[in-house]
Amino acid sequence: MSKIYINGSGCISAQKTFDTVFLEEAVLNEKETILPIFQPVYKDFISPIAIRRMAKGVKNSIVASTLALREAQLETVDAIITGTGMGCIEDTDKFLKSILDNNEEFLTPTSFIQSTHNTVGGQIALGLQCKAYNLTYVNGSVSFESALFDAKMKIEEAEASSVLVGGIDETAGYTASLFQLAELVKKENNAPYSLLESTSKGAVLGEGTTFFVLENELKENSEAVLLDVEILNKLAIDEVENKVISFLDSNNLKLKDIDAVVLGYNGDVNSDLYYKKLSQNTFSDTPQVYYKHLSGEYDTASAFGLWVGAKIIKTQNIPNIVKINALEKETYKTILLYNQRNGKNHSFTLISSC
Repeated sequence: MSKIYINGSGCISAQKTFDTVFLEEAVLNEKETILPIFQPVYKDFISPIAIRRMAKGVKNSIVASTLALREAQLETVDAIITGTGMGCIEDTDKFLKSILDNNEEFLTPTSFIQSTHNTVGGQIALGLQCKAYNLTYVNGSVSFESALFDAKMKIEEAEASSVLVGGIDETAGYTASLFQLAELVKKENNAPYSLLESTSKGAVLGEGTTFFVLENELKENSEAVLLDVEILNKLAIDEVENKVISFLDSNNLKLKDIDAVVLGYNGDVNSDLYYKKLSQNTFSDTPQVYYKHLSGEYDTASAFGLWVGAKIIKTQNIPNIVKINALEKETYKTILLYNQRNGKNHSFTLISSC
């Protein structure tokens, strides 16, 4: 069975994660409940005429996918697989608002056309003139892992030698206000919003786009190897440790073989109990990493987490800004990523050095 190499990555997030090595310019923002995107210069990647008609999720995805392909030294791929929780929600908001404002009459279809979840995959394919396999997964907070799992199978079954896979989500004003009503977002005027010390409900929201090029070939610029991905809908807090052990055992690994664990802390006091159980017990002697204080929480934030994990392996360094504890290892060979949201949609991703 072919090994699966991460040969390129591109990330647009609330941090400057492009034109840098690895979070050396990251800034911790604990004052806002919704973290804004750090925008690239879009005209360097997209024609100004096309930019005006594109949703921000599409623009960010084109930039991130272009960066990933450049790093992998590829012009096209055998498959494009994307994951998104909310799709191009900003255009959805616009279209629904126009329905109300115009009494359901004289509607232009532009916002509706651009709001569909598979818009991103289609726009990237058009830009690359890629007529290959193109699929979008919309599975809540495991949307990216679903896309990653599909890409993994494609390469293992020799149906593709290179796959562009990514996670995309954006914020929108009206939808964010609904999240606030549902207490999924931290309350305003209650800063600082520190994730690890949080005692309140809700998360700090964010948005972002992260793409990877997966290939069956080891190259000079290869960042890491994707070993395994597993998704589970529900787990009790007391079941997580046994699930981690069995997941590692299926890959002939033990807890002591994990050089770092990347956890999806988001600041919600109930959701984070899953991570604290692992931090305080299972991986108490292991370097621990978190990332949503930099990216914010969104359905495909775990793609940002995978970007962090792959960069740790590539640079052999854990930046202080993402450290949960002070433990270090001489080398970072094998990294486990664990993410869930509100006790549902648990994902385990395992990567290693090439």
